[in-house]
Amino acid sequence: MELDLELNDTQWDFTYTDHDRQIVRAIVFDSEGWFYFVRAHRDDEFGSAELIETSGGGVEQGEQLTEALVRELKEELGADAEILCKIGVVNDFYNLIHRHNINNYYLCRLKSLGENALTQDEAEKYHLSMLKVTYGQAVKEYKRCSETRLGRLIANRELPVLEWAWEYITENDYLKDR
Repeated sequence: MELDLELNDTQWDFTYTDHDRQIVRAIVFDSEGWFYFVRAHRDDEFGSAELIETSGGGVEQGEQLTEALVRELKEELGADAEILCKIGVVNDFYNLIHRHNINNYYLCRLKSLGENALTQDEAEKYHLSMLKVTYGQAVKEYKRCSETRLGRLIANRELPVLEWAWEYITENDYLKDR
């Protein structure tokens, strides 16, 4: 059963929402039990923070969700991955920038890694890099990063998705004998 969550921004006061952003995101794993995330170092209107986040981003005009996902995985991780299933949708809000996010999450099994193709903002403004961790390490990273306001918003959105993915992966024997 797909996730369907709606979360409020508990970190900044709501004034108004002036735009919706359609987003694709992926929980990426391999058969050895490694998970692949993006590490970001930000210093912007949200504050200064080091964050963990799923790979993904905005869907461009005329792009299908899965097309956008394939593009984002190549850009941010340099990953070629098999889309196993849609995890679900998490609606959340960034009150500070008046945005409603419609996050479409997918579960993807890594096929190969190559060179990423970060945009200029991703490389210079957010300092994105790949983070390869176990499930337990990912949970700890989200909790550590939730010490910042933006980190709390991201952890609130992504921890339920990661937990769903972990259950699905283990129930369907996607990991080699561990």
